[in-house]
Amino acid sequence: MQPVLLVIQFLIAIALIAIILVQRTSQDGGGLMGGGSTMGGLFTARGSANLLTRATAVLATLFIVNSLALGYIASRDHRMQAHSLMDQAAPVAPAKPAEPEKAPEAPKAPDVPLAH
Repeated sequence: MQPVLLVIQFLIAIALIAIILVQRTSQDGGGLMGGGSTMGGLFTARGSANLLTRATAVLATLFIVNSLALGYIASRDHRMQAHSLMDQAAPVAPAKPAEPEKAPEAPKAPDVPLAH
């Protein structure tokens, strides 16, 4: 699910950037659309501005909701994993039962014959 949401997030981000760059600025009517052009002549200047503003609001809302969903999924996956870096680095093998320690042997007598 997370890879699908990441692809959707990427597409929303690209669309949001494109729509923001196409919009006219309030100062000079610039933007990437140029001076007096409209959206292919289908809309008036005001109509295209309203459409772009609504599209920006919808994409921004989708972006935020998708970000929250990705954050929730990431936190849920993180809680299921080990909490410590040491737990993740070296898995602990099951402990073997301890063997009883043997008592040290007594020192042996030297093999050299002793003189009487």
